[in-house]
Amino acid sequence: MSEIALRMEHVSKKFRKGESHDSLRDLVPALARRVMGRHSTAALKQEFWALQDVSFELPRGKALGIVGMNGAGKSTMLKLISRIMKPTTGRIELKGTLSALIEVNAGFHPDLTGRENIYLNGTILGMRRAEIEAKFDEIVEFSELSEFLDMPVKRYSSGMYARLGFSVAAHVNPDILLVDEVLSVGDFVFQQKCIDRMKGVMHKGTTVLFVSHSLKAVAEFCTSCLLLDRGRVEMLGPTEDVLRRYVNQGAKRKTADGPATITKVTFRDELGEQVRYRSGQKAWVDVEITARRKCPKLAVILYYWDEHHYQLSNISNERLGYGNVTLDPGQVFSCTFEVTLNFGSGMFRACVAAFRHDTETEYDVLEPAGTIYVTSDSDMRGGVNCFPKVVRQEIRNGPSAALDDEGGRTVAARLP
Repeated sequence: MSEIALRMEHVSKKFRKGESHDSLRDLVPALARRVMGRHSTAALKQEFWALQDVSFELPRGKALGIVGMNGAGKSTMLKLISRIMKPTTGRIELKGTLSALIEVNAGFHPDLTGRENIYLNGTILGMRRAEIEAKFDEIVEFSELSEFLDMPVKRYSSGMYARLGFSVAAHVNPDILLVDEVLSVGDFVFQQKCIDRMKGVMHKGTTVLFVSHSLKAVAEFCTSCLLLDRGRVEMLGPTEDVLRRYVNQGAKRKTADGPATITKVTFRDELGEQVRYRSGQKAWVDVEITARRKCPKLAVILYYWDEHHYQLSNISNERLGYGNVTLDPGQVFSCTFEVTLNFGSGMFRACVAAFRHDTETEYDVLEPAGTIYVTSDSDMRGGVNCFPKVVRQEIRNGPSAALDDEGGRTVAARLP
C-alpha cells in the first residue's frame, strides 16, 4: 500500500464578511457581544463556509488535480494545506517538506533584483544558502531570465514573475508541491516546460496538488482529480470521470421545451464506448432524437470546441449529402457519424444540435453532449493535427565553399 503524503479529515473553513462600525456607539456593543459570545442573526448571516467537510488522502508521488468554478474553495484549500491559514474544524496531516507556489509574486521584494529574489524566495521556501548557490545556475537557466537577472523585479511582467517564481519553487525538491493557477500567465512553451518539470519531480517521489482552469493540463498531468462545488467535495476519482462531471455541470439546452429532444449521444471506438482517443483515430458518434411535436426537415449537427471555446469542426448529416428527415410526434430518429479525430492533444467538448437549415430553426441543442480526450505520440501543438513530418533538411554554404567533405560541401538529408 502506498504511503500517504497528505491527508485531510473533515476540514472546514469559515469566514466572516467584513464588519463595519461607523461610530463608537456601534463599536462598543459589537465588542461586548463578542466578549459575551452573543451574535445577532445579522452577524450570523455574515458568516460563510469556504470549505465544508473536505476529506481525502493523497499517496506519495501522485498528482491530484483540484477543479471547480470560481469561488468553489480551491485556493482556500491550498492555503490551509500550506498553513497560511488554519482550518475552523478538521485535521490536516502532512508527511515531509512542503513548497507552495500559490501567488506568482509571493516571497518577492519588488525593489530587489531577480538575482537577489532568488536567494530571498529560496530561503522563504526552506532552502539553505549553500543549496541555493549550488542550484543557482540551473534555476536561472530554467527561468530563461538571465539577461534580466539584475533588474528590479518590480519591472517584470506577470509572465516573468511566474517564470522566476516557478523556477525557484521547482528546484526546492520538496516532498509535497502545491501549484495554483500561476501557470496561466506564462506562455505556452514555458507552461509545457513546467508540466514536464513537475512530471520529473513526481518520478522522484514528490507529491503534487495542482489547481488549474486548464482542463487540458489537468487531464495530461493528474491521474486523479477532486471537484469542489461551493466548498464541498462534489466528486473524487479518476481524472477523466471527474472532468466529464465538471464539464457536464455547465451542459445546457437552448430549447428545453422544443419540439424535439436529443435523448441519447454515445461516443465510441471500435471496441465500444470511449472517452480517450489517439490523434488520428476513428470514432463513431451515435445520436438519438425524439420528437414531441411535428419536426419538418430535421438535420443533426455535430461540432467540437476546444477548451478555449474555439470551434474546431462542424458537420451536419444534411450538409454531408444525406438529407434531412421529418418526424411526427413520438417518432425517434437516430444516426451515426464516423469522424477521424485529427485533433491535437487536449480535451474537447462535443456538442449536438437538432436543426432545420432552411429556416435556421433550433429544435434542440446540447452543449456539451460529451467530453473526449485526445493524445498524440508527437510533440505537435495546436488544435488540429496535420500529421506533419520532415521530408527534407539542408544546410548550405556559400557558392565559393570548397566541395570536399572536410571543407563543408552542401549537406542534405532527404527523408522518405
